[in-house]
Amino acid sequence: MNTMTYKGYAAKIEYSDEDECFIGHIAAIRDVVGFHGETVQELRAAFEEAVDDYLETCEKLNRAPQKPYSGRLMLRIPPEIHAAVAAAAEVSGKSINQWAAETFDSAVHQ
Repeated sequence: MNTMTYKGYAAKIEYSDEDECFIGHIAAIRDVVGFHGETVQELRAAFEEAVDDYLETCEKLNRAPQKPYSGRLMLRIPPEIHAAVAAAAEVSGKSINQWAAETFDSAVHQ
């Protein structure tokens, strides 16, 4: 996965062949915050600086920074999948929330 995280914010990372550098944007917020670097080390430093600048700017403007996500997720899935999820969670001795969180975590960190 092409992401970095810092202070709860994630960044989507791409490589620009045209610019010959890595380009990143803070993901999951409405504000547009971008950064770039020629190496992974430069990119990480630029990302952390961009997050810090974003938080400082919000503070100066007396505006709450946008948070990426609250941790609450509502899904609409077919009843047969819901039943299968409930069964899988019960068999593993977990709540649906615990089972889903672990399953999602495994899926995104492969």
